[in-house]
Amino acid sequence: MTITHASFVTLPVTDQDRALRFYTDVLGFEVTVDRELPPGRWLQVAPEGAQTVFTLSGPGMGGFEPGSARGIMLVTTDVDADCARLAAAGVPVQGPDELPWGRMASFTDPDGNGLMLLTEKEGF
Repeated sequence: MTITHASFVTLPVTDQDRALRFYTDVLGFEVTVDRELPPGRWLQVAPEGAQTVFTLSGPGMGGFEPGSARGIMLVTTDVDADCARLAAAGVPVQGPDELPWGRMASFTDPDGNGLMLLTEKEGF
């Protein structure tokens, strides 16, 4: 196999503008693509420099149910600081908890898509 990386992860949302504000203003992601295409708006965001982007898929795009994405792991250098930032923005956060592989916390976006933050344990 010659797979090098995942291109994008689809996050089904009910309101692309609301999701865009969350991912850019709260998480600090950048817009990588925002254009109208048949059958609708193609909107992608990502952390700066990331190879994999997140497609904020609105109603009718791809047949996914808003809030159905789970297990999206975001690696961070400081999970505690990021949890504090999320809490200050009004986002409920579970954790962080110390686990064998690092410190991890979880939260959801405004549509209920499940995201996790992880500061990896060195050498794991």
